[in-house]
Amino acid sequence: MAFDGIVTRVLADELDEALTSGRIMKIYQPTETELILTIRAKGKNHQLLLSSHPVYARMHLTNDRYTNPTEPPMFCMLLRKHIAGSFIESVHQHENERMIKINVRGKNEIGDDIKKQLIVEIMGKHSNILLIDEEKGHILDAIKHVSPNQNRHRTLLPGQPYIYPPEQDKVNPFILSETEIKAQLPEKIEPMAFVSTFMGVSPMFEQSLFIDEDAADAAIISQFITYIQCVKSKTVDPVIHHGKKEDFYVFDLATFTSEKEHIASVNALLDIFYSDKADRDLVKQKASDLIRILKNERDKNVRKIKKQQQSLQKADRAEYFQRQGELLTAHLHLVNQGDTTVNVVDYYDENQASIAIELNPNKTPSENAQAFYKTYQKLKTSKEKLAKEIRKANKDIAYLDQLIEQVEKARVEDIEEIREELVEEGYLKKKSTKKNHKKKNKKPTPDQFYAPDGTPILVGKNNKQNEYLTMKLAHRRDLWFHTKDIPGSHVVIRGENPTEETILAAAKLAAYFSKAQQSSSVPVDYTEIRHVKKPNGAKPGFVTYDHQQTAFVTPVKKEIDQLKQQAHTPHSEQ
Repeated sequence: MAFDGIVTRVLADELDEALTSGRIMKIYQPTETELILTIRAKGKNHQLLLSSHPVYARMHLTNDRYTNPTEPPMFCMLLRKHIAGSFIESVHQHENERMIKINVRGKNEIGDDIKKQLIVEIMGKHSNILLIDEEKGHILDAIKHVSPNQNRHRTLLPGQPYIYPPEQDKVNPFILSETEIKAQLPEKIEPMAFVSTFMGVSPMFEQSLFIDEDAADAAIISQFITYIQCVKSKTVDPVIHHGKKEDFYVFDLATFTSEKEHIASVNALLDIFYSDKADRDLVKQKASDLIRILKNERDKNVRKIKKQQQSLQKADRAEYFQRQGELLTAHLHLVNQGDTTVNVVDYYDENQASIAIELNPNKTPSENAQAFYKTYQKLKTSKEKLAKEIRKANKDIAYLDQLIEQVEKARVEDIEEIREELVEEGYLKKKSTKKNHKKKNKKPTPDQFYAPDGTPILVGKNNKQNEYLTMKLAHRRDLWFHTKDIPGSHVVIRGENPTEETILAAAKLAAYFSKAQQSSSVPVDYTEIRHVKKPNGAKPGFVTYDHQQTAFVTPVKKEIDQLKQQAHTPHSEQ
């Protein structure tokens, strides 16, 4: 990903234009590494995301929704104390580095003006968010503390002076003239010349300058200067490249060949590009134990079925022992005590061939016949039991596959509901809680989308939500959707007589939130809720249905994102 100094400069310019003179109304910290600032500027509310995530560090305006903890972390409380209600004076980049400063002005307890800086350092695993007292130049606090033992150059702790990251002996191309830019470069332009000379230039950006192997040095330098001038004049072209490796930049680079998406602004680009990526990473961390347990249970069932099928092959010989017993009973007059074999006529055979039956010499002829019947009954009972066990194991595998799919697509807030279900089903042990500590029964909250005409569409993201949505929340005449014979979410259109467009949107949601997300022409069944039933003793989320129709749809992420974006616009719920 090319979140370099040039992207940061364009981003800072956009944020400065959108947020300057705005007032910081609310501050939240949904995760350990992320902050959300609600800023009222130019007549509307903006939601600014600041992230110090080690992989997805970034800063941009966002339309995504975030779930906040019941108790705000200490850093969030400190920010509320110092900058809530303050006004943003400017947003600007430091040099051409991946650092953005938000200068804020507020008042202290006695009404005097005070100035502070919120600094976002976008530097991979070293990313940080810091609040600085502008007058004194010291750190009020940081979202990540760095002690002298961790970094001898700069200590990032409350009360310490703020020191910029070490310089790398590079120059800022945005403060140089064309002549000065040319003077900084060597006579012979080699790859990495721009990265090693200028601040904030990424290898990916430089690679695009050398795409034409026959290009003269003068042409390469001229292209670089053109890009710099475009950033200065704010004439950029933000692009997301959906190639083998998804990437983005503020220009349509020569290395971006196909599957390109042009976006109106860098803020919108970053919001689209990073949407769900950090959440997926957080879900992966929080649910790693669940995935491990579910996959182990699935593997156990697969091994169990293999062993049971081997036993079933043995049980298939039940009829052989029944035949042996019947033939021996019919020929008891030929058997003497102590015989080890007896030759009898096989009247089951068309040719009436003679066969030898092995006997136990320690048993009477009658006892030998009874032994064959007992073996037959034992294998027959075993066969029925094994077939039942195999059916149960296959159902368990289908259930576990569904849970694995739900965890992989879950939001952070869905994980706890899945964890509760696993406790209820006996896959996890219940955690001991303190005495007198009663957990509130919280209703599951299905995800909400809106069709183009404003009709609400609800999507269950786990079995608890599926069951609540289908069996309790939905009305009898609401339309219910589910992928045909494929694990996936329950989807419900709220309201009667939906349009064909709304039915198609709901079907695409059902296909997208299923195991067939990457497939085309996915079959999706739909019927009224009154035709959906839950069998007695069935696993959570399992239902049967009839009177269904089937739609074949191809889920497209962009279309799903549009339905999600529409969910952020207020509609009257039917």
